[in-house]
Amino acid sequence: MLNFKELEIIPEIRESLEDLGFENPMPVQEQAIPILLNGDKDFIGLAQTGTGKTAAFGIPILQHIDLQSNKTQALVLSPTRELCIQIARDIESFAKHMKGVKVLPVYGGSSIETQIRGLKRGAHVVVATPGRMLDLIRRKQTNFSSVKIAVLDEADEMLNMGFRDELDGILAETPDTKRTWLFSATMPREIKDISSRYMHDPQEITIGTRNTASKNITHMYFVVSNSSRYQILKRIVDYYPGVYGIVFCRTRRSTQEVADNLIQDGYNADALHGDLSQAQRDYVMQKFRRKNLNILVATDVAARGLDVNDLTHVINYELPDEPEIYIHRSGRTGRAMKSGISISLVGPKRRHAISRFEKKAGTRFERGKVPTGNDVCEKQLFDLIDRVEKAEVNEELIEKYLPDIYKKFEGLERDELIKHFVSLEFNRFLNYYKDARDLEIKDSASFSAAKGKAKGRGGSFAPTRKGDARFFINIGKTDKLTVPKLIGILKEVTRNRNIPIGKIDILKNFSFFEVKQEHTDLLLRSFKKAFYKGRKLNVELSKKPGTKPAKKVRTVKVRKS
Repeated sequence: MLNFKELEIIPEIRESLEDLGFENPMPVQEQAIPILLNGDKDFIGLAQTGTGKTAAFGIPILQHIDLQSNKTQALVLSPTRELCIQIARDIESFAKHMKGVKVLPVYGGSSIETQIRGLKRGAHVVVATPGRMLDLIRRKQTNFSSVKIAVLDEADEMLNMGFRDELDGILAETPDTKRTWLFSATMPREIKDISSRYMHDPQEITIGTRNTASKNITHMYFVVSNSSRYQILKRIVDYYPGVYGIVFCRTRRSTQEVADNLIQDGYNADALHGDLSQAQRDYVMQKFRRKNLNILVATDVAARGLDVNDLTHVINYELPDEPEIYIHRSGRTGRAMKSGISISLVGPKRRHAISRFEKKAGTRFERGKVPTGNDVCEKQLFDLIDRVEKAEVNEELIEKYLPDIYKKFEGLERDELIKHFVSLEFNRFLNYYKDARDLEIKDSASFSAAKGKAKGRGGSFAPTRKGDARFFINIGKTDKLTVPKLIGILKEVTRNRNIPIGKIDILKNFSFFEVKQEHTDLLLRSFKKAFYKGRKLNVELSKKPGTKPAKKVRTVKVRKS
């Protein structure tokens, strides 16, 4: 294995790396840095999240900068503001001993005027989220004529979030002579499209096996009903003492609800999602990094900037729609040669998707049996005993207290003393689970539930949450519609990236989605006649069979993705 001293890195950057304690490059760095230092090729790096990609492109970027010029020479695009901020900080730390390097993070949720002033003052490296960057381009506040390098970090995630149009608009503003470096955990079709459009004969490296999950991770799924989903989540968390993990939810609302319920039930948990302010998100992430939280309930987008190496568990509150998203999530555990467990709570209707996920991830998923109350109590009890057995005893500190302690316990036999001790520490679990019902769904129940699919527009007409309006749209799985794509359509239609979207059901030929009722008029008012991928869209309020539509059916045009 090489060390950083053997790579052709300038002394100023090497000194910064030594300050940071970097000695040996990680695999993606060892393979990518020599190629990118040469700087004459487009590049694709396929590697999981948390493998050291920022240094892999950040170090070569700094080495290619001409400090005699104050113009922007490198543009890095990342999916979220958290990741944008982290990348900018990392590049600044690599440039600690390079005089005059200016790195500017540009992202939504912060003053655009301040960012415009930063661009006018000059920044050698701009790290940006796609939405804010395109906004600045449309305001004619950017000058990318001197950009030599464009980096797309977490490219698959940016596409999952619906940023294809933004990426096209931004890259069109950069010189044709630039080099494009693309980093991604997976290689879906959209990534290949971008590669063929914006890159010329790119050199590609793959760290690990392409589009597959880490071999250090145990993959499990539990079949659950919607009514028992939260109770089974608690049962699983209780079954794994010392859990330190992330629970992924689909929407901001469900994220907050699950976190609130866990907190109310006495768990050391908190929520991380886009409705929080930047200061709130930073505070929650800091608590989690410091292990002041055991459980973080998060959306995919909000968790992108969180980099933690020793998670024990990743739990999917619902199975995501795409295997690539699952691979991203599960890759947050089992890092740095440690083992991890990835768990998915799967509704009966989605059991068939497991084989597709197994094939894409290149691994087997074990079906878990929901722990019984007795299972949980036994696991917690023996974990307590193990911790007592392995506890370090500081003889010097406790010696002066021992005579009084021995005297206090002199009337208790050994067996009685153990019973008292266990009861004191363990009564909460015993009382809670003594009459706990079996939450395991039997196969017959699973298949029965799976048959209850909605038939036509009348099926599943009622919103799942109070205050929601439920809509029908005439595209579904046969149109290759996914939840991220539908969210992108809705946000483009309303021109509002913050519209609160509730439950989404993607069916074979059509789909349902929910939004808060107060946004119904905005949603329908935004619709105009148009087409999606050559097909006329039909959107209406979902209604009970036999009743008249609550609103006039309208059509909508969205740009092709």
